[in-house]
Amino acid sequence: MIYRLFLVICMVCLVGCNAAQTDDPYDPRASTYFQLSDKLIDVDGLTMRYRDEGPKEARTLVMIHGFTSSLESWDQLAAELSSDYRVIRMDLPGHGLTGPDEQGRYSNEQTVQFVSSFIDQLGLEDPILVGNSLGGLTAWRYASSQSDSVASLILIAPGGFSINGVTEQPAKVPAMVKFYLTKAPEAGVKQALSALYGNPEAIPVERFTSFRNLMKRPGNGEAFVQRAATFTLPDPEPELKRLDVPTLLLWGDSDIMVPSEHGEKFSAALPDAKLIVYDGVGHIPQEEIPGRVAADIHRFLEEHTP
Repeated sequence: MIYRLFLVICMVCLVGCNAAQTDDPYDPRASTYFQLSDKLIDVDGLTMRYRDEGPKEARTLVMIHGFTSSLESWDQLAAELSSDYRVIRMDLPGHGLTGPDEQGRYSNEQTVQFVSSFIDQLGLEDPILVGNSLGGLTAWRYASSQSDSVASLILIAPGGFSINGVTEQPAKVPAMVKFYLTKAPEAGVKQALSALYGNPEAIPVERFTSFRNLMKRPGNGEAFVQRAATFTLPDPEPELKRLDVPTLLLWGDSDIMVPSEHGEKFSAALPDAKLIVYDGVGHIPQEEIPGRVAADIHRFLEEHTP
């Protein structure tokens, strides 16, 4: 997850960033990325952007994106699912148009609390949580503490098991990675985003543009560094074994951030889990093969939700 990304970035010859930020950096509503279906909500003192689509009376999917990403990561999957489900997705603290948290609340536990408060404030009952990478880690940790409040889980290459020796202790953030996260240089972002795909040629040009521009929202880079500096991966098995919620695990076998072997670990630890591994796909299947992911989610939810 975060630390696998570090290894990729550190192999890139980082260059300075010359592109100017054209959006108003402080008002999310002035951004070209703020859509008609976007809304703002105060969550524990932080104004968060979220997007709410689909029929309000339908079952609710709450989608949680990964590190350095934003709710745009779900655009294609939401388009596939929003005719049958209410799809809600937010920018996590320090990401997208939500922007930095003045109180610097970026630990895994604090992120779970933000999501919990977000769900409570919207009055969502028994949502289906969908999370990728950091978002997957957040989703299953939320469910482990409130399993009675979650209908089911869809985890796409979630964080959880130790990677590169990271356990309950955070790792030092290298200077080169700090530069990447705070400056979002074009060459570095292209390399990092390409590493998230099994087939980098499948990345739409506009996705690279939005990914980089939202990384460059003032304050986000510093928030990324703070989050990385507090990021930990303690042994997840005790919590996972208590998580008796129907769970769909989706993984790409070309994922170099969170190896697909971790899918087997999750599947073995979770009491009620189904694992699907996609050939030739990377770390963000919801962006790379949204149609296949949507079809698998549909089938799973037809079997596991009333």
